[in-house]
Formats: sequence, C-alpha cells, structure tokens
Amino acid sequence: MAKKDPSELSVEERLKTLYQLQTALSAIDEKRALRGELPLEVQDLEDEIAGLTTRVENIAADIEEYQKAITQKKGEIADAEASVERYKAQLNEVKNNREYDTLSKEIEFQTLEIELCNKKIREANNKIADKEQEKANSEALIAERQGDLDVKKNELEEIMEETRVEEEKLKEQVKSLEAKIEGRLLTSFKRIRKNARNGLGIVYVQRDACGGCFNKIPPQRQLDIKMHKKIIVCEYCGRIMIDPELAGVKIEKPAAGDEKKRSAKRAIRKSSGTSTSSASSKKAADANDMA
Repeated sequence: MAKKDPSELSVEERLKTLYQLQTALSAIDEKRALRGELPLEVQDLEDEIAGLTTRVENIAADIEEYQKAITQKKGEIADAEASVERYKAQLNEVKNNREYDTLSKEIEFQTLEIELCNKKIREANNKIADKEQEKANSEALIAERQGDLDVKKNELEEIMEETRVEEEKLKEQVKSLEAKIEGRLLTSFKRIRKNARNGLGIVYVQRDACGGCFNKIPPQRQLDIKMHKKIIVCEYCGRIMIDPELAGVKIEKPAAGDEKKRSAKRAIRKSSGTSTSSASSKKAADANDMA
C-alpha cells in the first residue's frame, strides 16, 4: 500500500497524529524526568574537572618556566663569578689608578649581578613552592570531584538502564509519527511545545476551557474545534486545541444525582431571591401607607 503524503491528510487525521505525537513525547519527558538533575550535575562535574585539569597543566607549565629561569640565572652567576675572578687577577697587573678604578667598578657590578641573580632565584623558588602547593590542592580537588562524578554517573546509568528500552521504543514511535505530519505543521508544533512550560503543544478541551492555560473557550470556538475543519489554537497560550473525543479521552459526565443537587441549589437561590423581592415590596407599601 502506497504511503500517504502528509499534505493529503485531513485536518482530523493531522490533529489525531499530532496528539499521538504529543503523548509519545510526554512519555519520553516523564522518563527523562526520572533522571532529575543528574545529567546536569554530571555535566557540571565534568566541566569542573576539565577546568581543574587545565589549571594543573598551566601550573606545571609555570613551574617549568621558573625552573628554566633558575637554570638561566645560575648560568649568569657562574659567568659573573668567573668575571670577578678574572678582574681580581688583573688588579695585580694594573699600571695606573684609572685601570684600577675601572676593574674595581667591574668587580662591583658583577658582584651586584650575582646578588640580583640570587634574589631572582630565591623568588623563583618561592613561586615554585606556591605553585607546587596550588597544584597539589588542585589535584586533590580533581580526585574528590572524580569520585563524585563516578557516583553520579553510576546513578544516572542505573536509571537510564531501567528506561532505555521503553525510551528507544518511544523514540521510534516519535520518528514514525513525525514522518506522517506536514513539515510546516510539525515545525509550528515543535515551536509551541518548546515555548510551553509543561511541554504540551496540543491539548484537549477540558470543562469548556483550554487544557493548557485553562482559560475559558467561547461556545462557537468549541463548536469549531469539534467540527475538525481547521486547526485552531488557543488565543491565550497559542497551543493547538483538539476535541477530547478525537484525542481518545473520556470526559466524565456529571452524575444524575449531582445534576439534581445543582438544580435544587439553583431553585433555592431563585426562591430566596423572590422572597427578598416580596419583602422589599411589602416594606415599600407600608412606607407609602405611613406617608
């Protein structure tokens, strides 16, 4: 049998298919609701661990840079010490005061360079110590978060395992139903569903009101919905509306006893109103007699 083109479906068939799709999607939402906040918690922990790992890598790179700087400064110290030794040896061979002063200044300069390099080395070692502590703290935090992540993942996996088969069946059903719906209508439905707080894109009429926002629907509009001649949306919330009978929903009719009770109450109110009116008329007549 040839597959029917979605655009050839009647409005009634489109509405019925849409409602079946909504039912399947709502069932999937319920399955996912069982997971609660676990997926978000898992994602947050994974992001935090990734951030901490990057921090540890950056700290390790900083430590390496400081160690390279220390090695460089030690080399500069060695060069400066060699220069000092050379200049001191030359002091014994000077022939005038100018040469002596020049050599003395060079020795003093190289000595200051050695002191400066030693200071830089001490600062670098202090920074390395701080970085090592920071690295250790970050690694300990990673281990702690990894433990939490493993627990959350196990919980999530258990829940997903329980609902996996049913959810896969529902997804296949959704895929099959979507293929039957016209593209433009399906896009509109998905947009309405996305904007709806409870995820309902199509609802049936309940007690003369929209099943999504519960605003009253005028009688003429209810009649149009029952006629299935065109797709009608709620003027308040924008959801597509469907007749309960078409949706396959049984609406309980009020029992005969309940209807009698309501009729009795209306009769009592009416009688009370009549009695009040008669009493008021009598008072007015008495007032006229007194006048």
